[in-house]
Amino acid sequence: MTTAATAIEVRARQSRGTSGEAIYALVDSVLTGRHRGGGVLADVGCGTGTLWSRLRPRFDRCLGVDAVRYEGLPPDIEFSAHDLDQPGIPLADGCADVVAAVETVEHLENPWAFARDLARIARPAGWVVMTTPNQLSLLSKATLVLKQSFNAFQDGSYPAHRTALLEQDLRRIMNEAGLGDVDVRYTGQGRLPLSSAYYPRAVSRLFPRACSDNVLVIGRKPGANAPT
Repeated sequence: MTTAATAIEVRARQSRGTSGEAIYALVDSVLTGRHRGGGVLADVGCGTGTLWSRLRPRFDRCLGVDAVRYEGLPPDIEFSAHDLDQPGIPLADGCADVVAAVETVEHLENPWAFARDLARIARPAGWVVMTTPNQLSLLSKATLVLKQSFNAFQDGSYPAHRTALLEQDLRRIMNEAGLGDVDVRYTGQGRLPLSSAYYPRAVSRLFPRACSDNVLVIGRKPGANAPT
């Protein structure tokens, strides 16, 4: 294995290939009313396949892409290995009804190029959804003031976490990838600053931007005959 390949695997393994349940639940929720069911999910940065385990009832097939194949990946995921910092995700143009990248974009050097590739993979009128740590939470802002870095981008998260994005950045990325109907949502789950405790759900739902650890952006590729 080359030095570069070893570095990629070390970075990939640092994230353990999975994310929080609140993130997967939010992806599931935003697809309600947007995706009518069936078709193909492309899970880019699929990790251990937890998103597919959650969304399997919504789709007929799942195409998974990641830098490494994690142990426990569901056997029904059609997997391709690819360094996502490199152009040309190995999936065909317009092959997926929904393209998801859950907690992936923060690991990459060029989020704009990555989003354009996700849009390429989506079929006309298909959806692209990304999640990432929320830099506008009170926790992340407090960490920035106290430690001069966003909470999810401290030294312990490097080199896995490389690129911190704000809500404004996410909207720009989706728009510049040619996606419309862009919407931003927050998980409604977040940790209190200087504590291991989490906000009560009633509070985080009232103030989702301030009290959520993660943010989601979704956009639609232009196309005729959009499903309901």
